[in-house]
Amino acid sequence: MNRVKLLSEQVANQIAAGEVIERPVSVVKELVENAIDAQSTRITVEITGGGRTLIRVSDDGIGMSEGDALMSLERHATSKIQKTEDLAKISTMGFRGEAIPSIASVSRMTILTRERGDDVLEGCEISISGGKILSVKAAGAPAGTTIEVRNLFFNLPARRKFLKSEETERGHIQHYITLVAMAYPGLALTYIQDGKTIFQFPAGKADELESMRMKLLKERMRLLYGTGDDLIEVNNSIQYDSTPDEDISAGLPAQMVPLKLWGLIGAPGVSRSSRDRQHLFVNMRPVDNKGLNYALLDAYQNALMKGRYPVCCLFLVLDPSEVDVNIHPAKREVKFHKEAAIRRIVSRILRTALEDYSDPFKCNERKELLDESKPEQNTVQPPLDLPSKPEMKPVETNAPKVFEYRPYTQPLPFSPVRAKNDPIQTDRKTVYPGQYHVSSQAPEVECAEIRPEPVPLTNAPLLTVPLRFLGVLNKLYLLFESDRGLVLVDQHAAHERVLFERLMSQAEQGKAESQQLLLSETVELGMRDASLIREKLPVFHRLGIGLHEFGERTFLIDSLPSFIKGISAKKFILDLLDDLRAAGRELTQADMAEELIASHSCRLAVKANDIVNREEIDHLMDDLRHCRMPYTCPHGRPTIIEISQRDLEKKFRRVL
Repeated sequence: MNRVKLLSEQVANQIAAGEVIERPVSVVKELVENAIDAQSTRITVEITGGGRTLIRVSDDGIGMSEGDALMSLERHATSKIQKTEDLAKISTMGFRGEAIPSIASVSRMTILTRERGDDVLEGCEISISGGKILSVKAAGAPAGTTIEVRNLFFNLPARRKFLKSEETERGHIQHYITLVAMAYPGLALTYIQDGKTIFQFPAGKADELESMRMKLLKERMRLLYGTGDDLIEVNNSIQYDSTPDEDISAGLPAQMVPLKLWGLIGAPGVSRSSRDRQHLFVNMRPVDNKGLNYALLDAYQNALMKGRYPVCCLFLVLDPSEVDVNIHPAKREVKFHKEAAIRRIVSRILRTALEDYSDPFKCNERKELLDESKPEQNTVQPPLDLPSKPEMKPVETNAPKVFEYRPYTQPLPFSPVRAKNDPIQTDRKTVYPGQYHVSSQAPEVECAEIRPEPVPLTNAPLLTVPLRFLGVLNKLYLLFESDRGLVLVDQHAAHERVLFERLMSQAEQGKAESQQLLLSETVELGMRDASLIREKLPVFHRLGIGLHEFGERTFLIDSLPSFIKGISAKKFILDLLDDLRAAGRELTQADMAEELIASHSCRLAVKANDIVNREEIDHLMDDLRHCRMPYTCPHGRPTIIEISQRDLEKKFRRVL
């Protein structure tokens, strides 16, 4: 007796539906993606009962003929790909041809469609119940397609029972509509929930979509989330090496592929307790990708507190052949052919944007973070194609300077000895817009090579506006007055940031100072830990850690970085080993340096109740202005906050 039998088409469709259609939002997603692929300019989504009772998606796309509408009910019937090679360069949202038959098999569906064109006078209407076609008839309809799905999972009571509450299902659908609204600002999108219009986004003008894309995105984010967060624009286009490994081995020339990253990210200090406000798109498709998540965290590595996540809406645009979207039944995940390269590029672009935000006037040197090994041939070789800023050189003048940065050579009494050529304490004598010694007469300062556009004080970062020192509160908070209100600086967090960036700069240049131990110590490890430490010995040496093999499983410690205080050498190495084991990914030299320096700069920084004089405060503020990311400490706490004039007036009931 034969026990292996071919399943019926209805059962096969229900099995496929179990993979593709998890809940009502899956239906909305598949139907909206089909509408987008149909070149729609207007889409309306309507649901009732959290999507269980009714889901209706209408569009004004190219529509379907009766034959195409009937063919779309067959499994793996699609107009988007034809041959195997097409799977390697998918440029549409859908491509498998599974969604429509899968939805039809677990619901009562009606398709009303008419092809776009003046010569097409009527459309057709198809009714399906549980995968069976009930009727096909001619019908009047506007150009486009309307698909109505009722009683989802009516024939699968077990699946229907496991659906969440209506409120939960509505939340998932609303979140997806939000993603579509941000990804397609040129699309007129309406969302109706239980007869009430929740979202109604107008379409952007066709001739403005490219030039005004960022503006349209900001407007949609304002409509969705309000205006509470300070966001930074990101817009970079580069090329990277996408040569396959086998071509590298064969000695073939490099294949350079274009990549563009654009969107909005939260300014330093803007974060959430979850990833709900992280929106990542690859070729306009909302995705989950661990590499991109890690890149985002890398960029904010010392600008966020633990347990906090950045806010972003980022669009990664690259050749469809460089990304595989066919790895997840619901197409939520993607895989890049050069995962490590994409992650490094995204991280560098975002970190550059954060640093530029911190000081829009400063010409930062773009330095590669040091790695423990040379880059491989197939990794990103060319530097980022970032626009360079001309160096600002002041014209010699005898007039008194209003906002002048005063270089100094004496170290702060509460800080380690400052190196003579410390990169954070530059020797430039440029006009600095953030100094807080204000003269009553302000001569005009000219630049020999470029005159930057003035930054509006209402939007300028705090350290780029004039500040006037008022005093110290509770031996911890430095009080300043600006033209916008009251500014408070945490002296501990600010000094911690200064020390962190000074020590990181030394580590990046391979000039990390180390101190010789009076008595060398030995540490014996297990075989696995010894192997891990042995691999990282060159990195340890560049960080100023004198660790040497002293046997098969024994290591000799004869020096530690100069900033390591109050801990035994053996305990330091064991703690470092714990960090290496706990890392879910391979740590580079820069990663290790940041972890070490961030944890110890806190101990070295001036503390609360430490009394600092006016000269020390001036030096601290000058140093803070030269930091790459001065608005947070290495652990993500704010270094400086502002209470606006309007907020103060509200407190005193001067304005309502």
